[in-house]
Amino acid sequence: MLTIDRATRDAIVAHARRDHPDEACGVVAGPVGSDRPQRFVPMLNAAMSPTFYEFDSGDLLRLYREMDDNDEEPVVVYHSHTATEAYPSRTDINLASEPNAHYVLVSTRDGAEVDGAPIDFRSYRIVDGVVTEEEVTVVDGYADGSTPEQQKAES
Repeated sequence: MLTIDRATRDAIVAHARRDHPDEACGVVAGPVGSDRPQRFVPMLNAAMSPTFYEFDSGDLLRLYREMDDNDEEPVVVYHSHTATEAYPSRTDINLASEPNAHYVLVSTRDGAEVDGAPIDFRSYRIVDGVVTEEEVTVVDGYADGSTPEQQKAES
């Protein structure tokens, strides 16, 4: 199950809407081993495509160095689908290289790029080519009562 705070979920959705009609992509980093998405990192879709996303290799290298320096890992890897449902494509499955990450897909099809329209926000685990959908719980803070900002200040 993915537990994600409302502000981060809303930021992912806003990024997907903003980049439509191209696919949006990014990462939400968190402390190693915590399974807690904490630091929202929107990325540039280097492919600039409505049907494919690709992280810029330089940006991705910088992000992984930052995560290493901060004892973080990618907790969520997200991207949008602009014309199809929020389900991993064959390409998405083949590119999934983080076995501990939650792969979040947001669909901006059917007018979902407009604020107020229903949005399809789903999460999957993808390990060795096997896709398993998981429940998404959106919270105003974490189970210990803290907010993402409090967790970041304590780090």
